[in-house]
Amino acid sequence: MTAGTIEQLATYRMRIGGRWADSVTGATLDTLNPFDGQAWATVPDASPADVDAAVAAADAAQRGAWGATSGFERARLMQRLADLIERDADRLAELETRDNGKLLRETSGQMHYLPAWLRYFAGVADKLQGEVIPSDRPNYMVYTRHEPVGVVGAIVPWNSPLMLLTWKLAPLLAAGCTVVVKPSEHTPVTALEFAALVEEAGFPEGVFNVVTGLSAEVGKALVDHPLVRHVAFTGSPAVGAQVAQAAAKHFARTTLELGGKSAQVVFPDADVDHVVNGVIAGIFAATGQTCVAGSRLLVHRSVHDAVVERLVERAQRIVLGDPMHPASEMGPLANAAQLKTVSGFVERAVADGAGCSPAGPRPRPAGCSSPRPCSPTCARTWRSPARRSSARCSRY
Repeated sequence: MTAGTIEQLATYRMRIGGRWADSVTGATLDTLNPFDGQAWATVPDASPADVDAAVAAADAAQRGAWGATSGFERARLMQRLADLIERDADRLAELETRDNGKLLRETSGQMHYLPAWLRYFAGVADKLQGEVIPSDRPNYMVYTRHEPVGVVGAIVPWNSPLMLLTWKLAPLLAAGCTVVVKPSEHTPVTALEFAALVEEAGFPEGVFNVVTGLSAEVGKALVDHPLVRHVAFTGSPAVGAQVAQAAAKHFARTTLELGGKSAQVVFPDADVDHVVNGVIAGIFAATGQTCVAGSRLLVHRSVHDAVVERLVERAQRIVLGDPMHPASEMGPLANAAQLKTVSGFVERAVADGAGCSPAGPRPRPAGCSSPRPCSPTCARTWRSPARRSSARCSRY
Protein backbone atom coordinates (compact mmCIF):
# COMPACT_ATOMS: atom_id res chain seq x y z
CA MET A 1 0.00 0.00 0.00
CA THR A 2 1.19 3.48 -0.75
CA ALA A 3 -0.41 6.44 0.94
CA GLY A 4 0.47 10.07 1.17
CA THR A 5 -0.18 12.27 4.14
CA ILE A 6 -3.75 13.37 4.61
CA GLU A 7 -2.84 16.69 2.93
CA GLN A 8 -2.05 14.90 -0.36
CA LEU A 9 -3.96 12.72 -2.78
CA ALA A 10 -3.47 9.19 -1.44
CA THR A 11 -3.44 5.93 -3.38
CA TYR A 12 -4.59 2.76 -1.66
CA ARG A 13 -4.71 -0.91 -2.58
CA MET A 14 -6.98 -3.67 -1.32
CA ARG A 15 -5.90 -6.20 1.27
CA ILE A 16 -6.36 -9.79 0.05
CA GLY A 17 -4.65 -12.83 1.53
CA GLY A 18 -2.05 -10.84 3.39
CA ARG A 19 -1.03 -8.86 0.30
CA TRP A 20 -1.85 -5.44 -1.11
CA ALA A 21 -3.68 -5.84 -4.40
CA ASP A 22 -5.20 -3.85 -7.24
CA SER A 23 -8.48 -4.86 -8.83
CA VAL A 24 -8.05 -7.59 -11.43
CA THR A 25 -9.56 -5.16 -13.93
CA GLY A 26 -7.19 -2.34 -12.95
CA ALA A 27 -10.18 -0.04 -12.34
CA THR A 28 -10.07 2.57 -9.57
CA LEU A 29 -12.48 4.98 -7.96
CA ASP A 30 -11.99 8.28 -6.18
CA THR A 31 -13.26 9.00 -2.72
CA LEU A 32 -14.42 12.57 -2.16
CA ASN A 33 -14.12 14.94 0.76
CA PRO A 34 -17.79 15.88 1.27
CA PHE A 35 -16.92 19.31 2.65
CA ASP A 36 -15.24 20.59 -0.51
CA GLY A 37 -16.34 17.94 -3.00
CA GLN A 38 -12.74 17.23 -4.04
CA ALA A 39 -11.15 13.83 -4.55
CA TRP A 40 -8.54 13.17 -1.90
CA ALA A 41 -7.87 9.42 -2.24
CA THR A 42 -8.02 6.68 -4.86
CA VAL A 43 -8.90 3.04 -4.16
CA PRO A 44 -9.37 -0.04 -6.36
CA ASP A 45 -12.78 -0.61 -7.91
CA ALA A 46 -13.17 -4.32 -7.29
CA SER A 47 -15.01 -6.93 -9.32
CA PRO A 48 -16.64 -10.24 -8.27
CA ALA A 49 -13.34 -11.93 -9.18
CA ASP A 50 -11.61 -9.91 -6.45
CA VAL A 51 -14.30 -10.96 -3.98
CA ASP A 52 -13.72 -14.60 -4.90
CA ALA A 53 -9.99 -14.22 -4.27
CA ALA A 54 -10.59 -12.57 -0.89
CA VAL A 55 -13.07 -15.23 0.24
CA ALA A 56 -10.71 -17.99 -0.88
CA ALA A 57 -7.89 -16.38 1.15
CA ALA A 58 -10.13 -16.10 4.21
CA ASP A 59 -11.22 -19.71 3.87
CA ALA A 60 -7.59 -20.86 3.53
CA ALA A 61 -6.64 -18.97 6.69
CA GLN A 62 -9.62 -20.47 8.51
CA ARG A 63 -8.51 -23.96 7.55
CA GLY A 64 -4.85 -23.21 8.15
CA ALA A 65 -2.83 -20.98 10.47
CA TRP A 66 -5.70 -19.00 12.00
CA GLY A 67 -7.84 -22.08 12.54
CA ALA A 68 -4.99 -23.66 14.51
CA THR A 69 -4.47 -20.56 16.68
CA SER A 70 -5.46 -20.86 20.32
CA GLY A 71 -7.77 -18.46 22.09
CA PHE A 72 -4.80 -17.24 24.11
CA GLU A 73 -2.92 -16.27 20.95
CA ARG A 74 -6.00 -14.63 19.46
CA ALA A 75 -6.36 -12.58 22.64
CA ARG A 76 -2.71 -11.49 22.46
CA LEU A 77 -3.07 -10.35 18.85
CA MET A 78 -6.28 -8.47 19.60
CA GLN A 79 -4.64 -6.69 22.51
CA ARG A 80 -1.78 -5.72 20.22
CA LEU A 81 -4.23 -4.40 17.63
CA ALA A 82 -5.98 -2.35 20.32
CA ASP A 83 -2.63 -0.80 21.26
CA LEU A 84 -1.98 0.18 17.64
CA ILE A 85 -5.41 1.77 17.24
CA GLU A 86 -4.81 3.71 20.45
CA ARG A 87 -1.49 4.92 19.05
CA ASP A 88 -3.03 6.05 15.75
CA ALA A 89 -6.47 7.15 16.97
CA ASP A 90 -5.99 10.83 16.16
CA ARG A 91 -4.82 10.13 12.62
CA LEU A 92 -7.63 7.65 12.02
CA ALA A 93 -10.14 10.25 13.21
CA GLU A 94 -8.81 12.81 10.72
CA LEU A 95 -9.02 10.29 7.88
CA GLU A 96 -12.56 9.33 8.86
CA THR A 97 -13.67 12.96 8.98
CA ARG A 98 -12.07 13.67 5.62
CA ASP A 99 -13.86 10.68 4.09
CA ASN A 100 -17.39 11.12 5.49
CA GLY A 101 -17.72 14.69 6.80
CA LYS A 102 -18.51 13.80 10.41
CA LEU A 103 -17.25 16.32 12.96
CA LEU A 104 -13.69 15.61 14.05
CA ARG A 105 -14.71 15.57 17.71
CA GLU A 106 -17.24 12.82 16.89
CA THR A 107 -14.79 10.65 14.94
CA SER A 108 -12.11 11.26 17.56
CA GLY A 109 -14.42 10.00 20.29
CA GLN A 110 -15.16 6.90 18.25
CA MET A 111 -11.52 6.11 17.48
CA HIS A 112 -10.48 6.47 21.11
CA TYR A 113 -13.31 4.12 22.10
CA LEU A 114 -12.38 1.29 19.74
CA PRO A 115 -9.41 -0.08 21.74
CA ALA A 116 -11.69 -0.77 24.71
CA TRP A 117 -14.08 -2.70 22.46
CA LEU A 118 -11.25 -4.88 21.14
CA ARG A 119 -9.82 -5.44 24.60
CA TYR A 120 -13.19 -6.55 25.95
CA PHE A 121 -13.51 -9.25 23.32
CA ALA A 122 -9.84 -10.18 23.66
CA GLY A 123 -10.81 -11.06 27.21
CA VAL A 124 -13.46 -13.39 25.82
CA ALA A 125 -11.18 -15.13 23.31
CA ASP A 126 -9.23 -17.17 25.88
CA LYS A 127 -12.34 -18.08 27.89
CA LEU A 128 -14.49 -19.74 25.24
CA GLN A 129 -15.20 -23.19 26.56
CA GLY A 130 -17.62 -26.03 26.18
CA GLU A 131 -19.35 -28.14 28.75
CA VAL A 132 -19.21 -31.76 29.92
CA ILE A 133 -22.74 -33.18 29.94
CA PRO A 134 -23.75 -36.06 32.24
CA SER A 135 -24.62 -39.30 30.44
CA ASP A 136 -26.84 -42.18 31.48
CA ARG A 137 -24.12 -44.56 30.25
CA PRO A 138 -20.99 -44.81 32.38
CA ASN A 139 -18.74 -45.67 29.44
CA TYR A 140 -19.80 -42.58 27.46
CA MET A 141 -18.35 -39.09 27.65
CA VAL A 142 -20.47 -36.26 26.25
CA TYR A 143 -19.09 -32.74 25.81
CA THR A 144 -19.70 -29.59 23.77
CA ARG A 145 -17.12 -27.57 21.91
CA HIS A 146 -17.48 -24.08 20.45
CA GLU A 147 -16.10 -23.73 16.94
CA PRO A 148 -15.89 -20.71 14.62
CA VAL A 149 -18.61 -20.48 12.01
CA GLY A 150 -16.05 -19.80 9.26
CA VAL A 151 -15.68 -16.94 6.81
CA VAL A 152 -17.73 -13.84 7.64
CA GLY A 153 -18.70 -11.28 5.01
CA ALA A 154 -18.98 -7.82 6.58
CA ILE A 155 -20.70 -4.98 4.69
CA VAL A 156 -20.10 -1.64 6.38
CA PRO A 157 -21.95 1.69 5.83
CA TRP A 158 -20.56 5.18 5.38
CA ASN A 159 -21.83 7.02 8.46
CA SER A 160 -19.53 5.47 11.12
CA PRO A 161 -17.45 3.12 9.01
CA LEU A 162 -14.53 2.18 11.23
CA MET A 163 -16.53 1.98 14.44
CA LEU A 164 -19.16 -0.28 12.84
CA LEU A 165 -16.43 -2.38 11.25
CA THR A 166 -14.76 -2.91 14.65
CA TRP A 167 -18.07 -3.77 16.29
CA LYS A 168 -18.37 -6.64 13.82
CA LEU A 169 -14.71 -7.61 13.81
CA ALA A 170 -13.88 -7.95 17.51
CA PRO A 171 -16.32 -10.78 18.39
CA LEU A 172 -15.59 -12.72 15.20
CA LEU A 173 -11.84 -12.56 15.84
CA ALA A 174 -12.38 -13.73 19.40
CA ALA A 175 -14.39 -16.68 18.08
CA GLY A 176 -11.67 -17.55 15.57
CA CYS A 177 -13.44 -16.56 12.35
CA THR A 178 -11.94 -14.83 9.33
CA VAL A 179 -13.47 -11.89 7.51
CA VAL A 180 -13.89 -10.19 4.14
CA VAL A 181 -14.90 -6.56 4.54
CA LYS A 182 -16.70 -4.56 1.89
CA PRO A 183 -16.72 -0.90 3.06
CA SER A 184 -19.02 1.70 1.55
CA GLU A 185 -17.82 3.11 -1.75
CA HIS A 186 -18.17 6.55 -0.14
CA THR A 187 -15.86 5.81 2.80
CA PRO A 188 -13.36 3.06 1.93
CA VAL A 189 -10.16 4.57 3.29
CA THR A 190 -10.18 3.78 7.01
CA ALA A 191 -10.91 0.08 6.39
CA LEU A 192 -7.70 -0.05 4.34
CA GLU A 193 -5.77 1.89 6.97
CA PHE A 194 -7.14 -0.55 9.53
CA ALA A 195 -5.86 -3.45 7.42
CA ALA A 196 -2.35 -2.03 7.72
CA LEU A 197 -2.70 -2.11 11.51
CA VAL A 198 -3.95 -5.71 11.40
CA GLU A 199 -0.82 -6.59 9.44
CA GLU A 200 1.41 -4.73 11.89
CA ALA A 201 -0.23 -6.52 14.82
CA GLY A 202 0.91 -9.86 13.35
CA PHE A 203 -2.33 -11.58 12.37
CA PRO A 204 -1.85 -14.46 9.91
CA GLU A 205 -2.37 -13.82 6.22
CA GLY A 206 -5.96 -14.00 5.09
CA VAL A 207 -7.60 -13.34 8.45
CA PHE A 208 -8.61 -9.80 7.50
CA ASN A 209 -9.38 -8.95 3.88
CA VAL A 210 -10.78 -5.74 2.38
CA VAL A 211 -12.35 -5.30 -1.06
CA THR A 212 -13.45 -1.85 -2.22
CA GLY A 213 -15.82 -1.23 -5.07
CA LEU A 214 -18.49 0.99 -6.54
CA SER A 215 -20.76 -1.62 -8.10
CA ALA A 216 -23.51 -3.34 -6.14
CA GLU A 217 -22.23 -6.55 -7.75
CA VAL A 218 -19.29 -6.52 -5.32
CA GLY A 219 -21.50 -6.73 -2.25
CA LYS A 220 -23.78 -9.21 -3.99
CA ALA A 221 -20.84 -11.47 -4.84
CA LEU A 222 -19.81 -11.47 -1.20
CA VAL A 223 -23.27 -12.30 0.13
CA ASP A 224 -23.83 -14.97 -2.54
CA HIS A 225 -20.47 -16.70 -2.09
CA PRO A 226 -20.92 -20.31 -0.94
CA LEU A 227 -17.85 -20.16 1.32
CA VAL A 228 -19.24 -17.22 3.29
CA ARG A 229 -20.95 -18.77 6.30
CA HIS A 230 -22.15 -15.60 8.03
CA VAL A 231 -23.04 -12.16 6.68
CA ALA A 232 -22.92 -9.10 8.95
CA PHE A 233 -24.68 -6.17 7.29
CA THR A 234 -25.46 -2.63 8.39
CA GLY A 235 -27.71 -0.57 6.15
CA SER A 236 -31.26 0.01 5.05
CA PRO A 237 -34.16 -2.39 5.73
CA ALA A 238 -34.78 -2.77 1.99
CA VAL A 239 -31.23 -3.92 1.27
CA GLY A 240 -31.16 -5.93 4.48
CA ALA A 241 -34.10 -7.99 3.23
CA GLN A 242 -32.22 -8.71 0.01
CA VAL A 243 -29.12 -9.73 1.98
CA ALA A 244 -31.13 -12.12 4.17
CA GLN A 245 -32.76 -13.74 1.15
CA ALA A 246 -29.48 -14.15 -0.73
CA ALA A 247 -27.64 -15.57 2.30
CA ALA A 248 -30.45 -18.01 2.99
CA LYS A 249 -29.96 -19.61 -0.42
CA HIS A 250 -26.71 -21.17 0.79
CA PHE A 251 -27.77 -21.36 4.46
CA ALA A 252 -25.44 -18.61 5.65
CA ARG A 253 -26.34 -16.95 8.92
CA THR A 254 -27.01 -13.22 9.03
CA THR A 255 -26.67 -10.37 11.48
CA LEU A 256 -28.64 -7.36 10.22
CA GLU A 257 -28.36 -3.91 11.77
CA LEU A 258 -30.98 -1.89 9.93
CA GLY A 259 -32.42 1.61 10.08
CA GLY A 260 -35.07 2.69 12.54
CA LYS A 261 -37.07 5.63 13.80
CA SER A 262 -35.90 6.56 17.27
CA ALA A 263 -38.37 8.65 19.25
CA GLN A 264 -37.44 11.30 21.80
CA VAL A 265 -40.23 11.69 24.35
CA VAL A 266 -40.70 14.88 26.37
CA PHE A 267 -42.85 14.67 29.51
CA PRO A 268 -44.50 17.69 31.14
CA ASP A 269 -42.12 17.79 34.12
CA ALA A 270 -38.97 17.80 31.95
CA ASP A 271 -36.37 20.57 32.23
CA VAL A 272 -36.78 22.43 28.94
CA ASP A 273 -33.12 23.49 28.81
CA HIS A 274 -32.02 19.89 29.11
CA VAL A 275 -34.65 18.82 26.62
CA VAL A 276 -33.37 21.25 24.00
CA ASN A 277 -29.78 20.09 24.46
CA GLY A 278 -30.75 16.44 24.22
CA VAL A 279 -33.03 16.82 21.22
CA ILE A 280 -30.50 18.92 19.31
CA ALA A 281 -27.78 16.36 19.98
CA GLY A 282 -30.10 13.51 19.10
CA ILE A 283 -31.13 14.75 15.67
CA PHE A 284 -28.23 16.91 14.49
CA ALA A 285 -25.31 14.66 15.52
CA ALA A 286 -23.54 13.37 12.41
CA THR A 287 -25.75 15.81 10.46
CA GLY A 288 -28.64 13.48 11.27
CA GLN A 289 -27.02 10.61 9.33
CA THR A 290 -27.29 7.82 11.86
CA CYS A 291 -29.71 4.97 12.44
CA VAL A 292 -30.02 5.97 16.11
CA ALA A 293 -30.86 9.61 15.41
CA GLY A 294 -33.75 11.02 17.41
CA SER A 295 -35.78 11.38 14.26
CA ARG A 296 -39.19 11.62 15.96
CA LEU A 297 -40.08 14.03 18.74
CA LEU A 298 -43.12 13.36 20.94
CA VAL A 299 -43.87 16.32 23.22
CA HIS A 300 -46.59 16.63 25.88
CA ARG A 301 -49.08 19.30 24.83
CA SER A 302 -48.55 21.29 28.03
CA VAL A 303 -44.92 22.06 27.10
CA HIS A 304 -45.20 21.71 23.33
CA ASP A 305 -45.06 25.38 22.37
CA ALA A 306 -42.19 26.20 24.72
CA VAL A 307 -40.11 23.25 23.52
CA VAL A 308 -40.70 23.92 19.83
CA GLU A 309 -39.91 27.61 20.17
CA ARG A 310 -36.67 26.93 22.01
CA LEU A 311 -35.67 24.20 19.55
CA VAL A 312 -36.20 26.43 16.52
CA GLU A 313 -34.24 29.24 18.16
CA ARG A 314 -31.37 26.90 19.05
CA ALA A 315 -31.35 25.24 15.63
CA GLN A 316 -30.94 28.61 13.96
CA ARG A 317 -27.70 29.13 15.88
CA ILE A 318 -26.07 25.86 14.86
CA VAL A 319 -22.66 26.62 13.35
CA LEU A 320 -22.25 24.94 9.97
CA GLY A 321 -18.73 24.55 8.67
CA ASP A 322 -15.59 22.55 8.08
CA PRO A 323 -15.89 19.37 10.19
CA MET A 324 -12.18 19.65 11.01
CA HIS A 325 -12.74 23.03 12.67
CA PRO A 326 -13.41 22.87 16.43
CA ALA A 327 -16.05 25.62 16.25
CA SER A 328 -18.23 23.71 13.75
CA GLU A 329 -21.35 22.13 15.20
CA MET A 330 -22.53 20.41 12.03
CA GLY A 331 -20.63 19.34 8.94
CA PRO A 332 -21.75 18.46 5.43
CA LEU A 333 -23.89 15.57 4.29
CA ALA A 334 -21.64 12.61 3.64
CA ASN A 335 -22.26 12.18 -0.06
CA ALA A 336 -24.25 13.38 -3.05
CA ALA A 337 -26.86 10.66 -2.64
CA GLN A 338 -27.67 11.97 0.82
CA LEU A 339 -27.90 15.53 -0.47
CA LYS A 340 -30.33 14.42 -3.17
CA THR A 341 -32.48 12.54 -0.66
CA VAL A 342 -32.66 15.39 1.85
CA SER A 343 -33.25 17.96 -0.88
CA GLY A 344 -36.19 15.89 -2.07
CA PHE A 345 -37.65 15.84 1.43
CA VAL A 346 -37.33 19.61 1.70
CA GLU A 347 -38.88 20.25 -1.71
CA ARG A 348 -41.85 18.04 -0.93
CA ALA A 349 -42.31 19.62 2.48
CA VAL A 350 -42.23 23.14 1.08
CA ALA A 351 -44.58 22.23 -1.76
CA ASP A 352 -47.00 20.83 0.80
CA GLY A 353 -46.75 23.97 2.94
CA ALA A 354 -45.08 22.15 5.83
CA GLY A 355 -44.64 24.36 8.85
CA CYS A 356 -47.03 27.02 7.54
CA SER A 357 -49.95 28.30 9.58
CA PRO A 358 -52.70 30.83 8.87
CA ALA A 359 -50.79 33.54 10.70
CA GLY A 360 -50.80 35.77 7.66
CA PRO A 361 -48.84 35.89 4.41
CA ARG A 362 -45.35 37.22 4.07
CA PRO A 363 -42.69 37.16 1.31
CA ARG A 364 -41.23 33.73 0.76
CA PRO A 365 -37.54 33.20 1.57
CA ALA A 366 -35.15 32.87 -1.36
CA GLY A 367 -35.32 29.36 -2.75
CA CYS A 368 -38.76 28.52 -1.37
CA SER A 369 -40.79 27.04 -4.23
CA SER A 370 -44.13 26.71 -2.45
CA PRO A 371 -47.07 28.29 -4.32
CA ARG A 372 -48.77 29.03 -1.01
CA PRO A 373 -48.52 32.27 0.96
CA CYS A 374 -45.86 31.94 3.61
CA SER A 375 -46.28 32.55 7.33
CA PRO A 376 -43.65 33.63 9.87
CA THR A 377 -43.52 30.05 11.12
CA CYS A 378 -42.83 28.69 7.66
CA ALA A 379 -40.15 31.29 6.94
CA ARG A 380 -38.46 30.62 10.26
CA THR A 381 -38.50 26.87 9.65
CA TRP A 382 -37.03 27.27 6.16
CA ARG A 383 -34.15 29.31 7.52
CA SER A 384 -33.26 26.67 10.10
CA PRO A 385 -30.31 24.31 9.39
CA ALA A 386 -32.67 21.35 8.99
CA ARG A 387 -34.29 23.09 6.01
CA ARG A 388 -31.02 24.43 4.60
CA SER A 389 -30.12 20.96 3.39
CA SER A 390 -31.46 21.90 -0.03
CA ALA A 391 -28.75 22.45 -2.64
CA ARG A 392 -30.30 25.79 -3.54
CA CYS A 393 -29.53 27.12 -0.05
CA SER A 394 -26.01 25.89 0.62
CA ARG A 395 -23.76 22.91 0.13
CA TYR A 396 -25.15 21.41 3.31
